[in-house]
Amino acid sequence: MDSLDRKIIHIDMDAFFASVEQRDNPDLRGKPVAVGYDGERGVVSTASYEARKYGVHSAMSMIVAKRLCPQLIVVRGSHEHYSEVSSQIHAIFKDYTDVIEPLSIDEAFLDVTENKLGIDLAIDIAKEIKQRIKDELNLTASAGISYNKFLAKIASEYRKPDGICTIHPNMALDFIGKLPIESFWGVGPKTARRMHHIGIFNGAQLRECSLKHLSEVFGKAGPVFYNFARGIDDRPVVVERIRKSVGCEQTFLQDISIKSAVLIELYHSVLELCERIAKDDFEGKTLTLKIKYGDFLQITRSITSNRILKTKDDILPLAKKLLKQIAYSAEHPIRLLGLSVSNPGGYDELPTPEWIQLELEFKDWDK
Repeated sequence: MDSLDRKIIHIDMDAFFASVEQRDNPDLRGKPVAVGYDGERGVVSTASYEARKYGVHSAMSMIVAKRLCPQLIVVRGSHEHYSEVSSQIHAIFKDYTDVIEPLSIDEAFLDVTENKLGIDLAIDIAKEIKQRIKDELNLTASAGISYNKFLAKIASEYRKPDGICTIHPNMALDFIGKLPIESFWGVGPKTARRMHHIGIFNGAQLRECSLKHLSEVFGKAGPVFYNFARGIDDRPVVVERIRKSVGCEQTFLQDISIKSAVLIELYHSVLELCERIAKDDFEGKTLTLKIKYGDFLQITRSITSNRILKTKDDILPLAKKLLKQIAYSAEHPIRLLGLSVSNPGGYDELPTPEWIQLELEFKDWDK
């Protein structure tokens, strides 16, 4: 099949966690809500659209969020409950196709090129799915439709919230040309600054840049950006994604620098990591220690074993070895400590572009 003939939908729930809380609690409806920990080191997980009008957004410090929006209502939330609702949403997807690739708890790709109901137009399927989510779950979703994953994901963001957008093959290049570089999948703040530094602010300017130059500046991500600028993304919708890592992290109420306190926190993190590994039945050989200092400088150190890392006895000695490589003091205390196990063995796969790998790893850290 020609890649231009594919029909791919990206469904993205609108302010998912906050919307579930507003649905379940009528007192929260129409009010600025943030889901997250309401403390000195709390971070916004999701903000309602009422809160976003004040500049509140995910990953923002809760203190800053409350400063921007003094009337902000903070809800701790329940990941287990959100997972249950997510399962209900996926049950709706499965009425149309089994080719579903979850990206996270609140978004997924659907390949509806061949669908169970024989519906010709992908936009009709997207409309049905959106309507059913609203009727059956009292939630809203945005949908993007195109011939590849890159454009479908961009399209779902285009008319949020509760929007729908189709990018046809014959309009793709014009659409991409006008797209701000910050809207490209895989372009975060740091990459955007590098793009700006070499004179790239939109898709048209990215398209003018040679593959050689993009590869020199962005490494493995260079060819990805080169293709995206031309509307090329041949990645299939993957039904079963092999998990690449399992991790946990802890932001401390107060920065720590005393060696005994750091070792205690490391020990607790090892125990939590072992629980997650057992729960997910994950097998990996590389242990990574992540440290964020009080000044927000972040570093990681990794070590690879010749055996699968599963138990405390496997992981704790390696974690201590990595910690010895980390300098910290009362003048340079630790704000956050995280551990993850990656590098699952027993399968072969094509190399993953570096920016996609980083995106996946970040999602695992953030769980």
